[in-house]
Amino acid sequence: MALPTEQQTHVGSYHKILSITDRILNGGEITKEEAIELIHTPDEDTMILLAMADKIKQHFNDNSVDICAIVNARSGKCPENCKFCAQSAHHNTGVQEYPFMDDDSLLEAAKKAKKAGAIRFSIVTSGRNTSNPNEFNQILRVLKQIREEVGLEICCSLGLLTYEQALQLKEVGVTRYHSNIETAPSHFPDICTTHSYEDKMFTIDNAKKAGIRVCSGGILGLNETLEQRVEMAFELKRLNIDSIPLNILNPIKGTPFEDNKALKPMEILRTFAVFRFILPKALIRTAGGREVNLRDLQSYALKGGLNGIMVGGYLTTGGRSPQDDLRMIDDLELTRTAVQL
Repeated sequence: MALPTEQQTHVGSYHKILSITDRILNGGEITKEEAIELIHTPDEDTMILLAMADKIKQHFNDNSVDICAIVNARSGKCPENCKFCAQSAHHNTGVQEYPFMDDDSLLEAAKKAKKAGAIRFSIVTSGRNTSNPNEFNQILRVLKQIREEVGLEICCSLGLLTYEQALQLKEVGVTRYHSNIETAPSHFPDICTTHSYEDKMFTIDNAKKAGIRVCSGGILGLNETLEQRVEMAFELKRLNIDSIPLNILNPIKGTPFEDNKALKPMEILRTFAVFRFILPKALIRTAGGREVNLRDLQSYALKGGLNGIMVGGYLTTGGRSPQDDLRMIDDLELTRTAVQL
């Protein structure tokens, strides 16, 4: 007796997931059309999708979790008009504003991050770039101190970057430069108009040319379609990005996206899983917004394809206790990536 049409669809979805997984495990790739199918996986098959994403992660990576932390070293008054950002001078958000932090405060933040379990630490600044030579020299000096005295891998996110600056960062030991593409190329003009997608490419290219690995991802929940999330993942694949932070919008009052509807946890997890299918070897981490949006399902991300988390808070929003995150990793019987200096 034939199954009802609805059940046939679910069986088809189940077998499709397993078939694509088998192909990837054997060195093949997923097509954009297949990825769009998977991101539309019904709730009934979502746990299968997550399990197979985890299988791919384990096959191409290992069972460890990469833990990083950041410090918001200069806050607010940013001239860029990114619609999601609390730090933009174009939006009245009441965000705390302060100039570049002093050396001791940055070193203390790095020590706190190490105590929280982080193996890498990033200095992040608001603004279009870091063109002030005194500030940039301070960043170079402090990054070197953090690497040598605190014993953390060092990263930074300083806005648009010149090749000359990238070479100087490489010289002091910076391993990764962070520059999010934010969303799909087709959606970027709807997110920001004060700098272009080409500006992002300029920065990513400069970092790569200097021999620095690039960390680049985006934010889910910026009114993009599911298809545009797939587009973003394939764009990151085209750019050969191997470190990908995936944030989830935490709407900030005063920004154009303050009334954006929260994404459902299972939709977020499906998106995470599909990124793993598209980028099987990458370090993909869950970052800002996970506590608010995933809530009790945060651990599913690390058993559904992801292998990294950011701990200790974000740019303008707080995180949960690092001890809770470390306990979650232990409870999942995962290990933690060791620092490599």
